[in-house]
Amino acid sequence: MKKTEIDDLEIGLLLEAIYQRYGYDFKHYSRASLKRRINNFLSKTEFARPTEIIPALLDDKSLMQALIYNISVTVTEMFRDPFVYKAIRQEIVGALKTYPFIKIWHAGCATGQEVYSMAILLKEEGLYGRCLIYATDINDQALEEAKKGIYPVQKVKEYTANYQKSGGKESFSDYYHAKYDSVILNQDLKKNIVFANHNLVSDMVFGEIHFVMCRNALIYFNSKLQTRVLKLFYDSLAYNGFLCLGTKESLRFYDMGSHFKEILRREKIFQKKG
Repeated sequence: MKKTEIDDLEIGLLLEAIYQRYGYDFKHYSRASLKRRINNFLSKTEFARPTEIIPALLDDKSLMQALIYNISVTVTEMFRDPFVYKAIRQEIVGALKTYPFIKIWHAGCATGQEVYSMAILLKEEGLYGRCLIYATDINDQALEEAKKGIYPVQKVKEYTANYQKSGGKESFSDYYHAKYDSVILNQDLKKNIVFANHNLVSDMVFGEIHFVMCRNALIYFNSKLQTRVLKLFYDSLAYNGFLCLGTKESLRFYDMGSHFKEILRREKIFQKKG
């Protein structure tokens, strides 16, 4: 048996052990991405092979959480791809203003920077007071970081530039205060955000969502899981609700794509059809 076949077999056994013990199903994640992330995890531990993790994993929940933190994607930033947020301000906010109460779902929110970016945008557009944001992720460790809203001070210059390019109306420094080597986002940005663990593979829909944001998560799933997640978003959205994907993602090659209307091609924003 070739080494690549052995690697695939060992990763398959590890994924099955995770599923049987903890109920997390990673079997439909992109195998190439999983390999990279599991090997990265191994490089930080005393384990040499994927199957060596299994016995320890069965009894050590903290090890499981550490592995999930490595498998799930936590790369994000405030106002990532500023042109997307600028388009939301200019093209989507007007439609959201027609609702008496607005529900937004950030699926795969990671450590929360993009959730707070949306909160700032809504605040500046006069909508935050009648909005509820669900911020969900499979990664409990990332969610804890998101709840705190504390980020490295060295990121502020980048975040400020993104905010300005996104059409920000105030000074970005109004939304945080610095302490030692970190910045802490203002508490009032958190009051309408609900952080919760949600598994896109197995958990149920949210109801009557007006805007779903899930950026750069689908690229880590295989086609079967991508289809499942897109249906989940469709079923969660209210009539004429909006879906925003990552700039490297598209609906063109999926059957579910026919259930959405493309609103903004570059920004990958779509609208649910009736």
